[in-house]
Amino acid sequence: MTGPVTGPVTGADALRAAIPRLVAAGIPDAPRDARVLLAHAAGIAADRLTLHLHDPLPPDALAAFDAAIARRAAREPISHITGLRLFWGRSFRVTPDTLDPRPETEILVEAALSEPFLKVLDLGTGTGCILLSCLAGMPMARGIGTDIHPATLAVAKENARNHGLQGRAGFLHSDWFAAVPGRFDLILSNPPYIAEDEMAALSPEVLHEPRRALTPGGDGLDAYRVIARGAPARLMPGGRLMVEIGPTQGAAVASLFAAQGLQDIAILPDLDGRDRVVQARKASDDTGCGTA
Repeated sequence: MTGPVTGPVTGADALRAAIPRLVAAGIPDAPRDARVLLAHAAGIAADRLTLHLHDPLPPDALAAFDAAIARRAAREPISHITGLRLFWGRSFRVTPDTLDPRPETEILVEAALSEPFLKVLDLGTGTGCILLSCLAGMPMARGIGTDIHPATLAVAKENARNHGLQGRAGFLHSDWFAAVPGRFDLILSNPPYIAEDEMAALSPEVLHEPRRALTPGGDGLDAYRVIARGAPARLMPGGRLMVEIGPTQGAAVASLFAAQGLQDIAILPDLDGRDRVVQARKASDDTGCGTA
């Protein structure tokens, strides 16, 4: 903390010292972030923090808060500091090995849950938030999440255990479809889709996330090309394919899906009216494997 301290330091004292540090670092909502980090450091539920602001902070909590403020001032995401991110009403463990769950991705979950399914595949599962949210909302379903990075899969498995879904969620080390067995009535993915020339414009917080989870390089469409080619062979007749997209990619991804014979293609907007999800369906009378 800055300046000399006389007597016990309360939560309110700590906030008064911390908020200007975050403001000076350019943090957009410095007071909110400071409060979140104080609650985390003190082990207090965020909605109870106000009741404890005038209590003395234990030395270990004060030191943890000071360290957390330093990390946030360096533009590290809140979720990397607390290790948690809310998504679809649940708290998910996150690490620097995972992409942060984002509110826009809830559009994908909402669309997935609009029809019943029994077998779901989540490609590039990350924290597992998409797969686990869908399984929680469809109690009879089972699913598989794939990722190419073992450290990321470890986080997804931890989240499955934390939400009591380890019995219905399996995880595979796989490069997209490469190690995936069987067929599914729902395939989901939030793949890396940021184009290489868009990376420089991202916020410092986003750039703390794994580059591999943000961009495939080039035009940002490589993952959709792989998914479009592989999905027909892994979908049951009538099965659905749904992917999150960047707001300018709807037409291109829809075209990739159409080229593989998928039907009922639609582009769904997010709450800001931007294109966010492309969905498609395998023909109900199509038992073939599609174009390789």
